Amino acid sequence: MKRIQITPAWYFSDESGNQIDPTLFALLEAIHRYGKLTQAAEDAGVSYRHAWNLLKKWEQFFGTSLVELTRGRGAQLSPLGKKLLWAEQRVIARLGPQLESLGSELNLAIQQQLEGVQPVLRLHASHGFAVELLPRYLQELSLDLQYCSPREALATLNRGACDLAGFHLPQGPVGQQVIRDYQGLLKPRSHRVIGFISRHQGLMVAPGNPLGVDGLSALAGRKVRFINRQATSGTRALLDGLLSEAGIRPNAISGYEVEEYTHSAVAAYVAAGMADAGFGVEAAAQRFGLDFVPLAQENYLLVCQQRSLHDSRFMRLLEILRSEDFQKAVSALPGYAPHRCGQVIETTELLLSPRS
Repeated sequence: MKRIQITPAWYFSDESGNQIDPTLFALLEAIHRYGKLTQAAEDAGVSYRHAWNLLKKWEQFFGTSLVELTRGRGAQLSPLGKKLLWAEQRVIARLGPQLESLGSELNLAIQQQLEGVQPVLRLHASHGFAVELLPRYLQELSLDLQYCSPREALATLNRGACDLAGFHLPQGPVGQQVIRDYQGLLKPRSHRVIGFISRHQGLMVAPGNPLGVDGLSALAGRKVRFINRQATSGTRALLDGLLSEAGIRPNAISGYEVEEYTHSAVAAYVAAGMADAGFGVEAAAQRFGLDFVPLAQENYLLVCQQRSLHDSRFMRLLEILRSEDFQKAVSALPGYAPHRCGQVIETTELLLSPRS
């Protein structure tokens, strides 16, 4: 089936109206990944000569080098080259989930126009790398995936505006604090929980961890520049719980009030050198070449109405979650693992024991 995919783009222009060729960003990303201009050109889909001319053109545009070529060491991005790359990555990371949600709405509308009204599984969930896998494995279902905060997802489920809500719950004592925020939204009589995955969260720091950040205590004292997640996110709730548990005041952390909206956006912020540390998942840290200090493990869970479990859409969902192929894909994500994946859990069990 043909699908709409919305990709963000941005342009750097001067007073004469000259604009950067988008191919330059693909070339810079490939140089960063491979460290060789020949391999980077092939990955970007251009000839070596075109890649060379492109770099020289835009180095002249900026008045400084974008790539440093050294005999025996290959190609490395210059400081400006890195800034341009991470700026583009921040745009994609920040806007990506919103554009995915919009793309899901448009694809659903077009599909129903072409094929007639089909059963739709409406999933509202906190954004995450494992959730991103679901559309690929639920292709035979019409999946309407909308990203939102955990509380918004659960509230939408209670209003009947979605069929499935996703949220994450820390393991350990912090989980007992976080579950209290969800108690008014989780209905033991009418809701059922579906196990999904577990993942590690922690501090993302520059390669080699030059400041020796080994835990939350290193953030206090305002010597380490920090980038935070937005206040409504489940990751922010986890961080605040860990800070409270450690007796660390948020106002002691430099940058606590500065927010980004996805794990990848936080990682890109740190990779760009705009902060020394950020809080998020290991998969985002590895994607941006950062070191990772694990601090907590949490479960990502799905919630539905009990009566929905007899619906053919949910039967197929559970079948896919329990499949070896899907669970292998989850396990391939750094810091992720299937956890009771596809298992139906009584809501009272979750409320009474959020630790496991």
